[in-house]
Amino acid sequence: MIGRIFTVGGFTLVSRVTGFARDIMLAYFLGAGPVADAFFVALRLPNHFRAIFAEGAFNAAFVPAYARIHQKGGASQAGLFADRIFTLLLASQIVLLLAALAFMPELVGLLAWGFRDDPARFALAVEFTRITFPYLLLMTLVTLYGGILNAVQRFAAAAAAPILLNLAMMAALALASLFPSAGHAAAWGVLAAGCLEVLLVAGDAVRNGVLPSFRWPQLGPDVKQFFKVLVPATLGSAGTTQIALFADTIIASFLATGALSALYYADRLNQLPVGVIGIAAATVVLPEMARRIAAGDEPGARRAQNQAIELTLLLSIPCVIAFLLVPDLLMRALFTRGAFTAADAQAAGATLAAYAIGLLPFVLIRSVAATFFARGDTTTPVIALGLAVVVNVALKVLLMRDYAQVGLAFATSVGAWLNLGLLVMFAARRGLIGLDPQLKRSSAKLLPAGVAVAAVLALGQHPIAGMFQGLPLRDEATLAALALCGGTAYGAVVLALFGRQWLASIQRRAKANAITPMPPPPSEL
Repeated sequence: MIGRIFTVGGFTLVSRVTGFARDIMLAYFLGAGPVADAFFVALRLPNHFRAIFAEGAFNAAFVPAYARIHQKGGASQAGLFADRIFTLLLASQIVLLLAALAFMPELVGLLAWGFRDDPARFALAVEFTRITFPYLLLMTLVTLYGGILNAVQRFAAAAAAPILLNLAMMAALALASLFPSAGHAAAWGVLAAGCLEVLLVAGDAVRNGVLPSFRWPQLGPDVKQFFKVLVPATLGSAGTTQIALFADTIIASFLATGALSALYYADRLNQLPVGVIGIAAATVVLPEMARRIAAGDEPGARRAQNQAIELTLLLSIPCVIAFLLVPDLLMRALFTRGAFTAADAQAAGATLAAYAIGLLPFVLIRSVAATFFARGDTTTPVIALGLAVVVNVALKVLLMRDYAQVGLAFATSVGAWLNLGLLVMFAARRGLIGLDPQLKRSSAKLLPAGVAVAAVLALGQHPIAGMFQGLPLRDEATLAALALCGGTAYGAVVLALFGRQWLASIQRRAKANAITPMPPPPSEL
């Protein structure tokens, strides 16, 4: 399982790296002005709906159901189920797309309410969103194909697909002179990327013989159960992060120009560990747990979850510390050029530090929620979500006037901690989660490793910056040197405290999980 996490994480890392290159180009061409604000609204809206209705809800409901049907009824029954869901999903997304295009001014006005007082930004946001919104339909297909591939232990294509979004947008920005504005170029790049991603993942589904086809939908027991799970999953997947981002979009539209852009750039950096580590681990652990639970292997399911949590903590702690201690340096080194100024970097850096407070729950929530989703329980996460959202949104309203977008990010972090805490509490009460001794020991030892990184960054930032004083790429060189020193310190402390035996134990447990025989489905008995 760990090998598959690194496969997904590796492609996600490439996606995030190319995403940074894309964001550097966006910062250069758009900066943090009105065109940038309008484009980021146009980018956020389909991505919000995708995360709620496609990735989150669909994967939570579909992957365990498909794995269960495949385990018990074989490939033919699983394929029939996928065909029916595909037909229903595509029809519903076409209706949603047509409605959104017809009422786009109202939709943008609802979700970026503050833009109504700025006709220029509002008009641009409507125009850009009409171009980008079909991306939701295309990503729904990518999510369906990717969910099927994940359920049959094929992860690479779906993990690699987002790379095409970055490449397509970069190509479009490089040709920005051919469009009315750089915002138009970026919007058309989003749409082109959606088409390319569908082709990539559908091609892999064809190669593996699992591409769904049109079939007249019948509401059989499996389909009914899917929709029974999908409804709370749709609410649950609109979890702390997505509802918080919706609130961010609405509230930030009332703030000064540039607030939305600061939120975007800070969130992009914050999403690096969330995507590379948290989502990669959860993408693998959900079908792994569902497969083992369907086979009656509860201990194996818990081992898989604990391994995912252990690896997530190991890789996330340095990111948390860096985002808290050197956020301004990160933003200056990555984005300050062209239309993106030092003042923009300072605003985005303060926002990143507020997001970093909640980074650990951001990366852990999906792996913990897999405990419920793998068992077909999508209701319990909604209960945890309810309190978290109330606190989150209330804090945003309280903090927005005095702290602007920084207050919005901080409220998101508080909501994430509350959401994670409630999920753990509910799972522990039902005996669905348990921290094994290995995970407890590992968590305790990671604390001094984190302290070592913090010491290097806190004590070394100014001396290292002084070494590169006067150089054209001072911030970039300082960041690279700090990353090297901090990474070396973290790795050395981890090896000193854990020893080579611990790394070997991870490999042994990964191999043990991979070779544990699973009972064949009933049709093969």
